[in-house]
Amino acid sequence: MTAEPVPASVWRDPPGGRKAVAVWSIGVAVYFVAVIFRTSLGVAGLEAVDRFHVNASALSTFSLLQLLVYAGMQVPVGLMVDRLGTKKVLTLGAVLFTAGQLGFALSPSYGMALAARALLGCGDAMTFISVLRLGTRWFPARRGPLMAQLAGLVGMAGNLVSTLVLAPVLHGVGWVPAFAGSATAGLVVLVPLVLFLRDHPEGYEPAPTAPGAAQGFVRRQIRDAWQEPGTRLGLWVHFTTQFPAMVFLLLWGMPFLVEAQGLARTAAAGLLTLVVASNMGFGLVYGQLIGRRQSARIPLALGTVGLTALLWASVLACPGSHAPMWLLTTLCVVLGTCGPASMIGFDFARPANPVERQGTASGITNMGGFLASMTTLLAVGILLDATGGNYRIAFSSVFVVEALWIARILRLRGRALARERDREAAVLGPAPDPALPEPSRTDLSRPAPA
Repeated sequence: MTAEPVPASVWRDPPGGRKAVAVWSIGVAVYFVAVIFRTSLGVAGLEAVDRFHVNASALSTFSLLQLLVYAGMQVPVGLMVDRLGTKKVLTLGAVLFTAGQLGFALSPSYGMALAARALLGCGDAMTFISVLRLGTRWFPARRGPLMAQLAGLVGMAGNLVSTLVLAPVLHGVGWVPAFAGSATAGLVVLVPLVLFLRDHPEGYEPAPTAPGAAQGFVRRQIRDAWQEPGTRLGLWVHFTTQFPAMVFLLLWGMPFLVEAQGLARTAAAGLLTLVVASNMGFGLVYGQLIGRRQSARIPLALGTVGLTALLWASVLACPGSHAPMWLLTTLCVVLGTCGPASMIGFDFARPANPVERQGTASGITNMGGFLASMTTLLAVGILLDATGGNYRIAFSSVFVVEALWIARILRLRGRALARERDREAAVLGPAPDPALPEPSRTDLSRPAPA
């Protein structure tokens, strides 16, 4: 017997369970492969310079264009997920990023390689927002922060594959076999995606679209999501926290460690791996902390920004030509907190928006970190060329980006948290006695159960 859809006026949390885990795992596998492709250039930067005969600025353009496409696609992808559903968007994304990776492998010129990375970025842009949507549709609201952090953790595992697997394969078999071979992973994840993925559990179909609602859909979705202080706060948290690690892993970490710090490639690859491993460990910690205590969000985000700036300053200001290994190791451990901290942005946007606007709000939020990464990637490349390869000056751009936008977080946090408390009070009723145990949070983006 087919379960009846839940009426729009009555909301029950999705059931979770084994089927939810199985469906969510398919979506996360697609995201995992997308991250492998996204970060594959990070271990091939020096080889790309030789293959395409380019300088630092031109090399940074690969990642810059990829991130530009990714960031520019976030809001359109969010709208597509809200309108078309997760399966269609994820399928299109997998086809595009697989074609992009294969095209990058076979590109004979710099221009064609740029076009391939742009295509890859377009497909990559469709994955993470879709996975967040799967988590919202298949798991109870109280699991939201943990599921988002777990998705980010799996993404970092994709980064780990780039560092530990793709890098030695690239050095062993060469450019074309390594990148073309990796593209087959996209075909592998397409099969279960097409056959088994479902947008939501049976009985939890979204309410039918009201007549005439399609008119002005795009404008209305973006306007309503942006008007929420929680959405804007999520954007700036993501913007300020994510980019230091992204810039390091995506392109400039390996050249910095090899050329500026004098490390062997194997030692540099080990430190890049440490960033990824640290990210995975801190992802679990941050997810558990925020799931249990929402008040930890702002302290964790600001603390991550401050600690990252402190470690970068220590490395860049270190006397002598090279920083000591223990300091570089500490920097890489701290950079691992940037990814989990950026996920906090979604924990501000999620309760600020109803479920039918989650894709759009997540797209706006996810745009932040990639805009910051794109800006810093370009700034580092330009400064390296302008200063003759002075990494200390080039990486000082990290502090400028952090300082400019942390003010936005401080300015928005009061309004966003006040509005969140008002919404919570409307759903849960008066605040509980502080002497009593804190009740479980419900999904504030849904109407209260009848």
